[in-house]
This record gives sequence, C-alpha cells and structure tokens, in this order.
Amino acid sequence: MGSRVLMETLPRPIFSTLLLFFWLSAVTASVTYDHKAIVVNGQRRILFSGSIHYPRSTREMWPDLIQKAKDGGIDVIQTYVFWNGHEPSPGKYYFEDRYDLVKFIKLVQQAGLYVHLRIGPYICAEWNFGGFPVWLKYIPGISFRTDNEPFKAAMQNFTEKIVRMMKAENLFQTQGGPIIMSQIENEYGPVEWEIGAPGKAYTKWFAQMAVGLDTGVPWIMCKQEDAPDPIIDTCNGYYCENYTPNQIYKPKMWTENWTGWFTEFGGAIPRRPAADMAFSVARFVQNGGSFVNYYMYHGGTNFDRISSGLFIATSYDYDAPIDEYGLLNEPKWGHLRDLHKAIKLCEPALVSVDPTVTWPGNNLEVHVFNTSGACASFLANYDTNSSATVTFGNGNFDLPPWSISILPDCKTAVFNTARFGAQSSLMTMTAVSSAFDWHSHNEEPASSNEGDSLTAYALWEQINVTRDSTDYLWYMTDVSIDANERFINKGQSPVLTVMSAGHVLHVFINGQLSGTVYGGLDSFKLTFSNSVNLRVGNNRISLLSIAVGLPNIGVHFETWNAGVLGPVTLNGLNEGTRDLSKQKWSYKVGLYGEALNLNTESGSTSVEWIQGSSLAKKQPLTWYKTTFNTPAGNDPLALDMISMGKGQVWINGRSIGRHWPGYIAHGSCDDCYYAGTHTEKKCRTKCGEPSQRWYHIPRSWLNPNGSNYLVVFEEWGGDPTGISLVKRTVASVCADIYEGQPTLKNRQMLDSGKINRPKAHLWCPPGQKISQIKFASYGLPQGSCGNFREGSCHAHKSYDAPQKNCVGKQYCSVTVAPEVFGGDPCPGIAKKLSLEALCS
Repeated sequence: MGSRVLMETLPRPIFSTLLLFFWLSAVTASVTYDHKAIVVNGQRRILFSGSIHYPRSTREMWPDLIQKAKDGGIDVIQTYVFWNGHEPSPGKYYFEDRYDLVKFIKLVQQAGLYVHLRIGPYICAEWNFGGFPVWLKYIPGISFRTDNEPFKAAMQNFTEKIVRMMKAENLFQTQGGPIIMSQIENEYGPVEWEIGAPGKAYTKWFAQMAVGLDTGVPWIMCKQEDAPDPIIDTCNGYYCENYTPNQIYKPKMWTENWTGWFTEFGGAIPRRPAADMAFSVARFVQNGGSFVNYYMYHGGTNFDRISSGLFIATSYDYDAPIDEYGLLNEPKWGHLRDLHKAIKLCEPALVSVDPTVTWPGNNLEVHVFNTSGACASFLANYDTNSSATVTFGNGNFDLPPWSISILPDCKTAVFNTARFGAQSSLMTMTAVSSAFDWHSHNEEPASSNEGDSLTAYALWEQINVTRDSTDYLWYMTDVSIDANERFINKGQSPVLTVMSAGHVLHVFINGQLSGTVYGGLDSFKLTFSNSVNLRVGNNRISLLSIAVGLPNIGVHFETWNAGVLGPVTLNGLNEGTRDLSKQKWSYKVGLYGEALNLNTESGSTSVEWIQGSSLAKKQPLTWYKTTFNTPAGNDPLALDMISMGKGQVWINGRSIGRHWPGYIAHGSCDDCYYAGTHTEKKCRTKCGEPSQRWYHIPRSWLNPNGSNYLVVFEEWGGDPTGISLVKRTVASVCADIYEGQPTLKNRQMLDSGKINRPKAHLWCPPGQKISQIKFASYGLPQGSCGNFREGSCHAHKSYDAPQKNCVGKQYCSVTVAPEVFGGDPCPGIAKKLSLEALCS
C-alpha cells in the first residue's frame, strides 16, 4: 500500500500528528553554521573528530576502531576519499574490500557518529601520488591542480561520482545520514599563492563546482584563506589557537591537529606528548574553536604499495590515540577522552557567548564564558618551565608549566592538560613462532635478449614505462672492452657513474651485484659512482631502478621524474670517458617473480625452490616462501623483519607492504619534554635502529584454522631464518597521579561542588590480570612509565595498598592519600603516586 493511501485511511488526529512529525523532521534535518559553531539540527555543537582512513585498516577492524573512537569522546569520523584506489583505470571503479566506502560510512552511522568526508580528490596524506590515479598523468594536455580543462573535467567527474553515490545511499545528514561536512581540494592555499592567477581561477571554479553539487551540508577548504562563501576555511597544524576564519560569521575549525608525524624509511620515529596534545586543544577551544579533528586518530598501515611521499614507511601509526594495530595508545587515548568529557561539560557556555579574557600574571591567562545559565572557565599557564598559582573566584589553582585547567562551573577544576588521570601502557612484541621452514628461489638479473624487453637509443623515465604497475624497472645495455685497454694490463678498473632520479638503484655487471645506492626523503636523487669489473669482450650492464612511492606533494608534482635519466658514463678507458646514455638500452618492466605470481601459492609451483643447507642467505634478488599456522587468540600480529634488508612481503597472496629494516634511522633522539612548541623534529625515538622493524599482519587475512602462505622478496640480501611472527600485547600498565589532582567522574560531582580524592586506576586487557606491582612510590618519584625511580621523598609502605588492591585482578584502584601509605613522608610538599604493574 502506498504511503499516501495509508495516511488517508488514518484517523484525522493521528494523520495530523504524523504530518507534524514529518514536517518537523524535514525542518530539523539540517547542517548550517554561524560564528560560534557548526549547527546540527538547530543545535550548536562543540565537535571532536578523528581521522580514520578506511583503506589503511581492514573491514573487520572498522567496527572496533569506530567504537574505540566513540568511547574516546569522538563525535565525528573524518576520512579522505582515495581516488586512485576507487578508479584504478579510467571509468573502472572499485568499492570493495578495504575500499568499501559506503560500508565504512554506514558503520560510523550505526555507531551514532557523524562523518566528515574529505573528497578532495587531491588528498596528500602520504598516499601514493597524493591520491591521484597514475593514468591521470597521461591525459593529453593535463596539468594538475590549476586552471586546466582536462584536469578540471577529470576532477569534476570523480567528485560528482562520489556525491551521487552518497546521495543514492542517503548518507548526507539532510537525508538522514551521518555526513555533516564535505571537503573540496586540500591544503591548496600555498599552491595557489605560488602559481598565481591560474591558481585563483582554479579555486573559484572548484568552489562553485562543489557548492553546485547541492549536498545540503557545508563544504570546507583547509589552509585556504580566500575560501569563497559559503565555504568555510579551516586550519591544519600542531597549534591553531591564533587562527581566525576569513569571515566573522564562519566558525573556527581545526581540520588537522597532528597527533604525531609520519615515519620515513631512514628517519626516527616521531612522537607527540599527550600533555601537549591536550594543551593545544584546550587552548584552541578557549580561543573560540568549536571543531577539532585529530590527524590521525588511527593511522593504520600502508598496505600494498600505497605509501608515497617517497620513502614513507609501511607503518602509518602517527602516534595516534589508537595505534597501528587497533590497540589503545595510552595515555594519549585516555587523556584526550578525559579532555573531551571536561570540554563537553562546558559546551552550553562555549557555544553561547564569547569569552572575557584577563591576564593575572606573566604567562598566565584566564578565559571565562559566562551566560545567565552557564559558566565555564579556562586557566592557562604558558610558561614552559615553572608552575604557577592562579587565584580565581574563591579558590587558588595550581597550574603546571604549559598547561590549562578546565572549570566547567567556574568553580571546580576537573581537568588539567599536564596531569594524567588516564593510565599509561607499555606495549611489547612477543615471539609466537620463528621455526619456519624456508624455501628460496633466486631472481636472476633481467637479460636484454628477452623477447618481451623494450629497446631504445635513450634513457627512459621509469613511471612512463611502468605506469606504476611495479616498483621495478630494468635498464640494460652492453659494453665492449678491447684487449688493449690500459686498465686491464694495470690491474685497474674503470669507474661507472649513473645519475638517477631515484629512489634505489642496484648495479649488476655480468649478472653480479656491483653496488647499491639509495636516497631518502631529504634527497631522493642519487648517484652511483664506483669501480666495476669489466672483462675483455662484451659486458652486460643491468641497472635495477626501484621506486619507493610516487610524489604526493609539491607544485605540479606530476612532472617529477623517476628512474635512470642519466648521464651514464664509463671513465678510465683509453678514450677517456665513454657516454653510454644514448647507446642502445633494453628495458624490462618488473621482476620474473612478479610475472609468475610467486607471491601466491598457485604461482609458486612454476619455479624450483631450494631449502635446507642450500637455502640462499644474504643474496640479493631472492624470493623466500614458507607456511605457518594461525596463532590462537585475538592479539594483533606482525612480522619481525630485523634480519632482512629491503623488499616486499605477502600473506596468502595479499601485500602487507614494503619492508626496509636495513634502513637505519638517522637524526637526533633527545629526551622528550612535553612543554614548549612541538615540531616533527622533537620527541623522536629509535635513532640508530631500523626505521621500521615490525610489519602488521591483519588477523582477517589469515586462515582461521589452517596454514598460511608467507612470501618475502628480498632485494638487498637477508637471512630469512631471523624472521619471526610476533604478537602485540600490553606488557605493563602505569599510573602517575598527583595529590589533589582534579578528577573527572560525573556531572553530579560537579553539581555538588565536591572533589573526590584522586585515585590511581590500573587495568589490564581482557584475558589478562595484574601479576606483579613492579614499581610503587608515594612521594616524589621520578621518571615515566617503564623507567620510574624513587625520588628524595618516598613512603616506605608505598607497595602495600597496590599489592593488596591489584594483584590477581584485571582492574583496581588505589586512593592517593598519606594514610593509605603509612603517613606523609614529606609534609608540606605536593606529592604524587607512581605505579607500574605487570599484566599476564
């Protein structure tokens, strides 16, 4: 029965009620904005958002990631849309498996969260080619991200494709869906400034194009000061408190608060302290900010060959609140959760009135949001070294360096950005299996005599030949050496010099490896210049050029080149220097093993493998295979590749990405102090160690009750017997709680005006219990989780209560008060309790 016929048969009172309901639903299903905030269904909102990129995890991981984000106080899930994943060839679309965008958004909706959809379609994101499909580069007359008709046509076509799909699935908020915002382009302002008038024309065009798609929700542009109405310009960076929109009637929004930084092969691991993260958010909100997105909230993994930016690692952990494996990164996740709770308690005041600001002392600032029905205040200490006491209202409030206290009722401090109520966790990688039965197969250097090789009297650019179908391109040529060459009689060797646009180069002379060179993120161009052993007669030079991701950023990065572009010279001959650049070169795309699909179990039967004492070790260009059974349990899994050099890894035919543990992290790894302006060069770890040692294996890619096929292609030469399968688990948990520290329990506590005594809370993951109190000190303990030590003041009964309350339990709490530990060990001094407990 049609809905109109059904309603006409209803009694008039019911009909009128339903009609009013449908009318109200239509009226309230809206997203707008004013100078204070995004307005969802007529209500101003303080919104916390977290970036989770659906292709950087698996479909099976999505529900848990989304739920953990919700539990952490996140309102909105932000994601890019990945053009090259969705349209790998023109007009051929893919929205399955990890690229099932609709499924991902519907899961977010089912969790009761909103979505911010960053369509781009340029995304940067340390993603291969900035998200552009490689075929786009070869459209005649194209020029990326400017007033160029071929590019604009392709960009509009894909953008419209995504918007039509979202509308067809009723996913915009005005249709009852979760999408409350969309983004067009990405961080285009600096590019526009550099290219001038064509950039401005392009900005005007894509803004009008986006608004014309009639999504019913606001569009934003990040880092775009001239974003035309009605598009909102937004801020990206470590700090955005001083950012202001380009119109007074637009809200102050932060689309990327960087939780850390990406890891590069050859670089140390970046971290960002949770205290500085919380400080940056509180400072932004007290200055009128109403939308904060964490980039990333879960970074995930660069599976396949999707990592870009040249030398971006396979891990995209980003020191996010949820780590690469889907586990909570404590204390960052818990500390931000508590921050969100505190700010949400302030929401009625924050969205209603602008603050009054006072400065009670040097580096001190007080923001008060006071309305007739609500009052909230933020007390800030900007000094990076010294604590301060602020007298406010009827109380005195102690503020650590570089911190902000939040008072949701203008009386009670429930949160301080530098003091933690959340526990810390130390993670460990524990070997599950290392007794693999390895088999090896050698990949011989390509031959210029092969029928499927290409030839030219020139050096070709790599991506133009491979179209990024593989990392590998062989350049091959022959060199004839006469018997009367002087270097032969003198026992010397000529010098071969090869100039390459990157990113890695292996040089083979007559089938033998003569040397390897590689670049890095700071200089990906490279030069091989070394003596080579040449014999009388014909010599075959085979150059294996290897790409490590395509560029993802820069003006007209589509014009950047890769591969051996020359010149290629041979110096030390009787004739002096011979230029080989314009002689006959042969080209072979990819590896034999790739063509034979040796990464799959079926493809592996096409070649012979050796094992046992004949197993190839420390040899370049070697394929390895083995099998293993799926470990019991649900702990996340990874491969420890510490004994290998560089290459790629597959599990059951699926690529878990590039491995490169042979690239050791350079740079400086100083002690990390949370206070002071953070940059990506601060708080780095693992200097002198592999940039990435462990490589995530999604559990859903394994056969639940059977054998799994593992394949490694090793370029440099490694020992596969050193590879092990490991699980990621919580080794120990810690608490570090100050006396009198504000705790956020519930609204009733605030309404009563009473502050509960602080408690240290510890809990182990499901299936584990606290087996030992490794450290306990009430007084002035020093250090941090994993390296606590007693200070000058220590209560001798510090272990008693934690051992009694915690050992043998999954969860416990210990009150931070002198009588719990046998009395005050140092009266008149502010003390704290530091605990570390082992989970097993």
